[in-house]
Amino acid sequence: MRTICSLILLLLGWNGLMAQPSGDSLSVTTATFSAGIGSTHVLDTYLSQEKFSGPGLTLLATRQWQRPDRRWCTFLQHQANSAFVEDRSGQREEMEFCYTFYYGRYRQWQWGKFDVLTGALAAATIGFLYNTSNSNNPAQARLSLQLMPSAVVTYHLARWAFRYEADLPLAGIAFSPNYGQSYYEIFSRGIYDHNLVPTTFVSAPNLRQMLSADFRVSRRLTLRLGYLGDYQQMHVNGLKSHIYTHHILLGIVSRFSKIRR
Repeated sequence: MRTICSLILLLLGWNGLMAQPSGDSLSVTTATFSAGIGSTHVLDTYLSQEKFSGPGLTLLATRQWQRPDRRWCTFLQHQANSAFVEDRSGQREEMEFCYTFYYGRYRQWQWGKFDVLTGALAAATIGFLYNTSNSNNPAQARLSLQLMPSAVVTYHLARWAFRYEADLPLAGIAFSPNYGQSYYEIFSRGIYDHNLVPTTFVSAPNLRQMLSADFRVSRRLTLRLGYLGDYQQMHVNGLKSHIYTHHILLGIVSRFSKIRR
């Protein structure tokens, strides 16, 4: 656990140093805001053995900046998801909310019309699931910190740009009650039972991917139509959970230059 946390802190510290150029420098910033709507599928065996599905909403705010004379760029993103889902009978409902902050660094590669970014993200997630039918243990917390290799491929064609991004978890740490353990035992009685669990791509085989088509309206403004597929899974402490998100995105992309000191 200490090794995982040290690696993540080292990544954040190293990226912070890399992101600070010495003296005045020109920086090109790309800012994106997107809203998405679609279907969300939820399973959490701590709350129920049933699978739930229903409409969901995603909000994405992204900022990326890079010096024209450098191959490295810095990436920040805020992602908020919410959903109201019900089981197959329509008698039980769950509410889901999740916020994730992404911080990463990418190395840029260019081959003709292809622009490729490869790097890593640190992702911190906080959220909850709430089952409206449960009187005992009605809610489940979602807390995790992950290190994720990431790649972005963009194909440029006249005023269009077609972009694909994929993020996969490598290692991290997550909070989870143990099988049969209540939150009362954890927080009121202080009974710890392996509630901070190291995760890997085996116990948490997640995948986050985005496919988008951008149309450049002007030098600074671009319109975006895309798809977000966010597949979060975890199997720890005898409990299984997944949240599958399939959302259509609409957004705007703006680019501008500024002097950074």
